[in-house]
Amino acid sequence: MSKEKGLIIVHTGTGKGKTTAAMGMALRTVGHNLKVLMAQFIKGSWKYGELKAIKRLHPHFEIVPLGEGFLGSNRKTPTQDQIQLVVDAWEFCKEKVRSGQYNMIILDEINYVIDYGLLPLDWVLDTLQKKPARLHVVLTGRNAHPRIIEAADLVTEMRELKHPFKSGIKAQRGIEY
Repeated sequence: MSKEKGLIIVHTGTGKGKTTAAMGMALRTVGHNLKVLMAQFIKGSWKYGELKAIKRLHPHFEIVPLGEGFLGSNRKTPTQDQIQLVVDAWEFCKEKVRSGQYNMIILDEINYVIDYGLLPLDWVLDTLQKKPARLHVVLTGRNAHPRIIEAADLVTEMRELKHPFKSGIKAQRGIEY
């Protein structure tokens, strides 16, 4: 096998580790002196550990938080402001995909915003079809749409078997954030 191509990769499912797996691939990419952009659709003003760590890898690895944070109970009845924020984030991502300046772009938690009706599925599929041939695009988040799965070259489903939250253990620095 010798064919090289930019892959469409999906990390989905109810288990933990979707973003973490994408970041692992990003680290491999940076290790080859290639450039990565991670656009975070939901994570907002929280100070996640990855934001601090990735600063050390700049300019090879950039993370751009584009959301307002956890959507909570509004996710099934989004506000106009939430919809506009996601549309603006998508325009930014679409421009970056088309730019040719990255080797990998991670669309972190994009599956959520599609599932919640904040972003039209067809917009995403159209951009994936027109992406540069060498660009890897990683889509994370629960509830990946069947058409996203069909368009992908690689799909991994994380499945929760056990989680400390269910035992009353709070989120841990370095693990959940």
